[in-house]
Amino acid sequence: MTNPSAPVVPDAAGPAPAAPEGGPPLRRLGRLLARRRRAVLALALALFVAAAALAAGAVPRLSLARFEAPGSESDRAQAELAARFGTGSPDLVFLVTPRTGTVDDAAVAEAGRRLTARVGAADGVAEAASYWTRGGSATLRSEDRRHALIVARVPGDAGHVRQVVLPRLVPDITRGDALLQVRAGGGEEVFRQTVPLARQDFVRAELVVFQLVFVLLWLYQRRVAAALVPILAGVYAMVVGLALLRGVLAFAEISTFALNLTLAMGLGLGVDYCLFMIARFREETRRGLDRVEAVAAAVEHAGRTVLFSGFTVAASLAVLFVLPFGFLRSFAYAGIAVVLGGTVAAVVVLPALLASAGGALLPRRPVPEREGGFWHGLATRVMRRPLVFGGLAAGLLLLLASPFLGLRFGVADDRILPASAPARQTQEVIRQGFPAEETDAIQVVSRTTGGPADAGAASQGAARGGAGPVGAYAAALSRLPGVAQVDSAAGSYAAGRRVGAGEPARFAGRGGTWLSVVPSAEALAGDPVRLVAAVRAVRPPFPVLVGGYPAELADYRASVVGRLPLVLGLMLGVSFVLLFAMTRSLLIPVKASVLNLLSLGVMFGALVWVYQDGHLAGLLGFTPTGSLDPSIPILMLCVAYGLSMDYEVFLLSRIEEEYARTGDTGRAVAAGLQRGAPLITAAGGILALSFAAYATAEVTFVQMLGVGMAVAVLVDATVIRAVLVPSLMRLAGPLNWWPGRRALLRR
Repeated sequence: MTNPSAPVVPDAAGPAPAAPEGGPPLRRLGRLLARRRRAVLALALALFVAAAALAAGAVPRLSLARFEAPGSESDRAQAELAARFGTGSPDLVFLVTPRTGTVDDAAVAEAGRRLTARVGAADGVAEAASYWTRGGSATLRSEDRRHALIVARVPGDAGHVRQVVLPRLVPDITRGDALLQVRAGGGEEVFRQTVPLARQDFVRAELVVFQLVFVLLWLYQRRVAAALVPILAGVYAMVVGLALLRGVLAFAEISTFALNLTLAMGLGLGVDYCLFMIARFREETRRGLDRVEAVAAAVEHAGRTVLFSGFTVAASLAVLFVLPFGFLRSFAYAGIAVVLGGTVAAVVVLPALLASAGGALLPRRPVPEREGGFWHGLATRVMRRPLVFGGLAAGLLLLLASPFLGLRFGVADDRILPASAPARQTQEVIRQGFPAEETDAIQVVSRTTGGPADAGAASQGAARGGAGPVGAYAAALSRLPGVAQVDSAAGSYAAGRRVGAGEPARFAGRGGTWLSVVPSAEALAGDPVRLVAAVRAVRPPFPVLVGGYPAELADYRASVVGRLPLVLGLMLGVSFVLLFAMTRSLLIPVKASVLNLLSLGVMFGALVWVYQDGHLAGLLGFTPTGSLDPSIPILMLCVAYGLSMDYEVFLLSRIEEEYARTGDTGRAVAAGLQRGAPLITAAGGILALSFAAYATAEVTFVQMLGVGMAVAVLVDATVIRAVLVPSLMRLAGPLNWWPGRRALLRR
């Protein structure tokens, strides 16, 4: 039904009269860029050269941030351990294997003590201990006595430890000798080895992606120049994004995984935005506008879409700033930087290029615009039976999303590395051959001074065979399922019994004490977070703080998961405001949010089915752990939501434009889908391909990001845009445009 109040303009397929010199701000900007094209291109080239120089210096400075929750109980426990006891969690381990005999042989024991002293004296190492210096502790020796451990603490930030200390220390110690074979492991070494592998992953993936994207663009555009320009825009976005990160690196740590995000998003958004602009330029040229006015019209319409999309993607990523985690914040910095680069490339540089050489991007043979077509017919069929088509599509997506109901959040470990990585091989030996995980001990630190927790009371308890509050507390902790041993100043305890002498020199400090709760290998392989909760649930005889690596991971997971509602709420709120600004509709932003949440559900369903439950593990080459670390899914939540809005904004802009022309929602949806769906499908396929290339990655984090994002983009660009959008808009009818349909930027 036609709205008589809607403005009517000449049919888009017919020749258009010359536009007046004025017009909306974006049209005037496009006209300015076209007329000053040489100056704009010269400035753009100068910016690219300067950005390339800055970007080259940014890549080596990227690092892998730690999983930490600032201000948490575990964080405060580590501070207490360092300040009052001069110790902390060991973060580096050396697996020592005699070439012959066992670790208890006299010659091996002597060599082990010398090696331990050598590790402890190395630059950057605060302390070191081993099986041979800890009185033959069973937690530091394999059950077959073929391996023993040296554990070391290397203080400092992640960059210093992984880029300065370990590259010098690990090769020196792991050289071994005629008597001992030595391999390195531990958390810091695992993540140090992750960095170069992640970089190799993105280099390999991008080499493949660039070629495939060029072929797909050529097949779609049928012109070499039209295939090259979007790729060059993607490169421009990447370089500008990395250059901006160089400035951020002066005050913040940026994860090396942010580089993968920069490259994947840079190419994807560069291609998307350029396709939007080039398609509109072709359309306006086909209507009969001269080159300058065609560029101006492309900037007015497609440029507006690109700006809204850029704002939406950047705003979705900016939500990560509310999380107090450097690892996740680094993705916000990288994503916003690359969106800015892609927007500049599409809205500023490309119009000048179109004005200079736009003829090379036009089809060789003019393609007449048809009112009908496949997408027009599909939209019409869907809108005839919106409940049937919409219900079937929604049911399919809900089925694909259903594995998400079994989501289990866990913590990352060495299995993010491929099986060939040396650090993972070391950890596999420890996991399979050692009865307990000494390097991942839970540390219980007293918070009071004097009283039953002081050094004197602990020493007296040790002298009395473990009597006293410290001994009783250690015995209670040792009875917990999953605890192999508890070491304290009052003695070592296993299954509630004292099995070793106390170490006051190690566990007693200024007015207090601390205990080391050593978990079994099975407990860490199962649910270490539950073990931390059990330790915290045991009533202590004095106030304590519980820390150590398992507690740090538990606190990090709790902090991230606890902020998920805030992250999701902010994303929904920001996107609602932006879409309302574009459409002046209350219903359309709500509908867009619901559909985007549906595509996110499918993405998370795929992640659970593949990476948590282990389906396709053999094909993709990863080791499932039965859970997902929450960090990467939260990143993917923000990126996927922003990219989904990218296609939503583009399709809505075409539908809104048609509705302004005809006043008929049905005709507007069908015509908007006919003009927008081919481009959305092509852009979505290319973007999905650029992400899917990361399925070849060896680092599971990178692989998970690529596979999940590819699924989300494909679902969004096909089922949701082609079926659910027209069905819901048909059901809503005039309510789509309530209370007002004229966008703010058009006023």
